[in-house]
Amino acid sequence: MGPELIFGKIYDYIGFATVGEEMFRHLVIARLAFPLSKLKTVEYLYRYQGASLDIDAVYRFLDKLNNKLKQQVEQIAYRHTLRVSKGNIGIVFYDMTTLYFEASDEDDLRKIGFSKDRKHSNPQIYIGLLVAAGGYLIGYDIYEGNTYDGHTLIPFIEKTAAKFNLDKPVVIADSGLLSKSNIEALEKKRYEYILGARLKNEPENIKQAITSQPYANGQVLVVDKGQNRRLIVQYSDKRAAKDRYNRERGIKRLEKKVASGKLTKANINNRGYNKYLKMEGEVKLSIDREKYEKDGSWDGLKGYLTNTQLDNQNVLDNYKELWHIEKAFRMSKTDLRIRPILHRKQQRIEAHICIAFTAYCVYKELERALYENKSSLSLKQAAELTHNMYQMEYTLPQSGNTKKILLKMDEKQQELMDLVNKIF
Repeated sequence: MGPELIFGKIYDYIGFATVGEEMFRHLVIARLAFPLSKLKTVEYLYRYQGASLDIDAVYRFLDKLNNKLKQQVEQIAYRHTLRVSKGNIGIVFYDMTTLYFEASDEDDLRKIGFSKDRKHSNPQIYIGLLVAAGGYLIGYDIYEGNTYDGHTLIPFIEKTAAKFNLDKPVVIADSGLLSKSNIEALEKKRYEYILGARLKNEPENIKQAITSQPYANGQVLVVDKGQNRRLIVQYSDKRAAKDRYNRERGIKRLEKKVASGKLTKANINNRGYNKYLKMEGEVKLSIDREKYEKDGSWDGLKGYLTNTQLDNQNVLDNYKELWHIEKAFRMSKTDLRIRPILHRKQQRIEAHICIAFTAYCVYKELERALYENKSSLSLKQAAELTHNMYQMEYTLPQSGNTKKILLKMDEKQQELMDLVNKIF
């Protein structure tokens, strides 16, 4: 079957074959090929791989998987990332996301909290992920669903640095992890960092300096904040157009709500575009147009706080690489369907994440191979092509020797097979 021919070869190349668990291999490749429930996975493996697995045996395996394999899986992924990075991991990217459950009840791990999936009534968990340049995986951790993500950065970085003997890499994270305590902790432990800044939270004199001048596309303003910290602000025409569009769309929605007469004093808050509401008299709500227009002065501006010695352009270029980790979360949630999680037991939840982490590592390596060899295939195309690739196994009647033969493939399938055979 194609998934084993393609993904199985990459799985071995990265080094996951040393895990030595055949069931783990089956579950990872099934997650790549047909990301379904574990019961459906068992049916798939029997039908297409000839692997006869008992669902209870799968669940028993999941119960012991995480404690047994997580550390080994992370070490293999890290060594592969080190190889791809040519032995130098000088910059790391950290971010978190939430994964929700369909069940409504909470427990010690699954908690209702701020949901990045907008499933605020569903229990969830947090996943912290660390990647190197290019989005290649280093490690991950799982947190309770009501964890404040800002409190995870330093413990995670320290734990991972000790685990892999990382030598004080530059830490890059978005503004969600920007806090005074995080900045002070990073500096105390002698880490350099590039963090997304919250420009509207700056002191009034800095906000005035940022908004009081005209900007050309790509123009940069640098503010010395002392203590070896500098705030870099960049303006983009494209970002300005997007910010303006979002504000206009938001205000139109708000106008409809005001006109409906259904808004009350309780709606006056800083959530989203509600910040433009103001109260007139006792009960009448209207839109604060002056505040709306004033907010336009921030259109197109984005800030970055750093203590590195990198020049301004290098800071901007490195921060832009943060999209790789966002892509990793997006692909895990869509292509690998890591959510919603259907398991209830903590050890099975942790095992599910370990399988998805390994599967993404394989998926990412296929993406690298396609890109570096200028293949005409997209990653999604390549994955879909594996569904209809077949290999036949037969036994010679006289000698009793077993042989395998690939059944005829179309042009695209042959391109993928040739590329994988060439590289892996």
